[in-house]
Amino acid sequence: MDTSERLGPPAGSRRILIVAYDDAQIIDIASPSGALDIANRLGARPPYVIELGTLGGRAARSSAGIRVGAGRKLEAVTGVLDTLLVVGGVGCEEAAADERLLVQVRRLAERSRRVASVCTGAYVLAAAGLLDRRRATTHWRWGERLARRHPAVAVDVGPLRIRDGNVYTSAGVTSALDLTLTLIEDDHGPTLARSVARELVTHLHRPADQAQISLFLAGPPPGDRLVLDLTGHIAGHLAEDLSPAALAARVGISPRHLTRLFTTHLGITPARAVRAARTDAAVHMVRTSGLSLASIARRCGFGSPETLRQAFLDRYGMTGDRIRRMPDTPPVRDTPSQKTPVP
Repeated sequence: MDTSERLGPPAGSRRILIVAYDDAQIIDIASPSGALDIANRLGARPPYVIELGTLGGRAARSSAGIRVGAGRKLEAVTGVLDTLLVVGGVGCEEAAADERLLVQVRRLAERSRRVASVCTGAYVLAAAGLLDRRRATTHWRWGERLARRHPAVAVDVGPLRIRDGNVYTSAGVTSALDLTLTLIEDDHGPTLARSVARELVTHLHRPADQAQISLFLAGPPPGDRLVLDLTGHIAGHLAEDLSPAALAARVGISPRHLTRLFTTHLGITPARAVRAARTDAAVHMVRTSGLSLASIARRCGFGSPETLRQAFLDRYGMTGDRIRRMPDTPPVRDTPSQKTPVP
């Protein structure tokens, strides 16, 4: 037994245990541990004590081939945990089939104030029974398979992260940082979370309701160069004239041909694509800025606050004021659901 196991974590600290296994995604390990370390250096009180655990305390081989030394044997961890966090990676299915690991995850979850997973770490939580009768997310590519294997889990691969009670699940890879910033904000407030985000040279964490993949990445890349050019133009010029006529004129085609191209390559009309892009940008600004709805409407290309209000009602079934007051959970979208039905 090493000294850290004998002495345990300092009194008054928040003990975070990150669970890894072979072929884990190294970003899933590095993002949470790095962000929590920065939070400590910026004054988190009580501070976080970050531990990496594996079965037998063996070094975990990441899918990139880099071996990460574990400080703790999962079997030897005792005492109270603040957070149990299971990482994802291509080794998730093998990990989820390892009953020795599942026994430890169940045991440690009972000692934890909250439980979380990054990406396909949800496979391990689900196999341990910790997601039964809960809503959960994972990497969009792995959601359907997770739902088939665990019909008691309400799998929704739309949002970046979901909190159901004291269980947090998050989407793929880089959403590990969004999840960790959420945990920091829950523990220490938005000021410290913003400071950590600045230190990491990133935007303040994306709202939970932001889709894992944007409208223009949801399907195969547009096969037409004109459509590709126009989708980029839309995203970067929301406040400008984006009418079908203006878009068609930009690339020298007729509005009718433009509509055919968008319908063929994106499955929606140009007008619907523009409205969706503007609404997504507006909801992000509502959730992450203190700007007035009138200012947001102008910046996102809506003619008036009332037009923005109607767009929110049409897409989310609620007003901008209500969205701004919401806790960190996603509103329901009106677009074709990405939620995987549970049998």
